[in-house]
Amino acid sequence: MEELHKQIILNAFKDAELSEEHAQEFLGLWKPVAISKHTLMTEVGKVERRFYVVIKGVQAVYLLDRKGNKVVIGFSFDGSYSGIYDSFVDREPSGYFLEALTDSELYYISPDEYDALFDKYPGFDRWGRIVHGFLLKGRVQRELEISTLTSEERFKLFMKRCPQQLRQIPQKYLAAYLNMTPETFSRLMNSVTW
Repeated sequence: MEELHKQIILNAFKDAELSEEHAQEFLGLWKPVAISKHTLMTEVGKVERRFYVVIKGVQAVYLLDRKGNKVVIGFSFDGSYSGIYDSFVDREPSGYFLEALTDSELYYISPDEYDALFDKYPGFDRWGRIVHGFLLKGRVQRELEISTLTSEERFKLFMKRCPQQLRQIPQKYLAAYLNMTPETFSRLMNSVTW
């Protein structure tokens, strides 16, 4: 494993506060995988078998509405976690798709390896509380923004905090994430400064 990849993975789990010895052992659990652009990594109805850390690339989690349009729930990108987490943890069929929007390099662990982390390394309970709290806070914030902000306000807020990687993906995914049409997103992209 490249040194940069080790650092990305360890940084994703910094709140686990692993000792040097445990960090090396922990890194040995992760397996590399390269995923091509537009690959469906997880499909609705299939159980998620991998928990990923993204080294490079962008993935989208989405579902299809009654008309077959993509409703984007979230993105993962360099240095973040990826996968359909509820399916992975519960070992139940996914209600979402996970698609690589760009060529992606990731590392992953299996459900059994993931579960064992909490038993083997005491710091993982702390990591779990912090990450789950962060995810819940982000979900609530997103719901509030979708419910209370105008399209322009959502656009400006997203673009201000949007990492560079997301600005490189197709605008239709960003529009779907922001709950607006691609035409509205394009108009705002060309007329609004953030």
